Amino acid sequence: MNKITKTIDRETIAALLKDQQDEINAHHIYNIAADFIKDKHNSDIIRQIAKDEMKHYHLIKILTGSEIKPQKRAIRFFAFIIRVFGITFGIKLLEKGESNAIKDYSAIDKNIEFMKEMIEDEERHENELIDMINEERLNYMGSIVLGLNDALVELTGALAGFTFAFQNTRLIALTGLITGISASLSMAASEYLSTRHEGGENALKSSIYTGIAYIFTVIFLVLPFLIISNPFVSLGVTIGIAVLIIFLFNYYVSVAKDYHFKKRFLEMAFISIGVAGVSFLIGILVKQFIGIEI
Repeated sequence: MNKITKTIDRETIAALLKDQQDEINAHHIYNIAADFIKDKHNSDIIRQIAKDEMKHYHLIKILTGSEIKPQKRAIRFFAFIIRVFGITFGIKLLEKGESNAIKDYSAIDKNIEFMKEMIEDEERHENELIDMINEERLNYMGSIVLGLNDALVELTGALAGFTFAFQNTRLIALTGLITGISASLSMAASEYLSTRHEGGENALKSSIYTGIAYIFTVIFLVLPFLIISNPFVSLGVTIGIAVLIIFLFNYYVSVAKDYHFKKRFLEMAFISIGVAGVSFLIGILVKQFIGIEI
């Protein structure tokens, strides 16, 4: 234990050790992220940040007097996140930890010589990351949102109406698939024409992202009716899947684009479930007044 360490209380040492662990982990994670970035300028920035994280590790080491090994599981986890969900999401998720580090450094004794420089570095990292990242999937996030929202609202409502009107899972699934796939093609075509009309670039890509988001949502929403025999149980599972999709998508966007998660999640969930409820009532009325038995 060095002289500096002896002047710091145990609680602060524990906080510093956690930050030291985060810094060495981040060093390796940023290097992995740099391997995924094709643009040399962006890759160089990420590698410089990785070097800075190692510098922070050694600075904190002076305070703690401890050598810490990188956590391989945490590094593998973020490597997986980056590969599956993209560089932007993975780095932003890691950045949340970096923001916590800034708060931790601010809370530590301000007389510690190294802290001001470290805080400034962490803040610079955040700004550089926000400015430099340009990922295709996020450029077309508006198109994905369009396809996802439309599928969730329209198909969840349609399946709710079909459930009471037909009360036959196979028929509901068949009708839902036909309705959903037709709507996805229509929505993709509308997005293509809208983007072309507004003079936007890559109208074809925009329409493809919209159509793919719509079709995948349709598949997940219809699936319960293909594997569960009770139509009302199937509908309940479908609504649960819709809420889960809304949750996961909004979490992804909130991290990658710095949006407010709770507000967007509740708004989408309320609309989807509300439309499903109204459609279910319409199905009851249609069956009651028309009196068609299937």
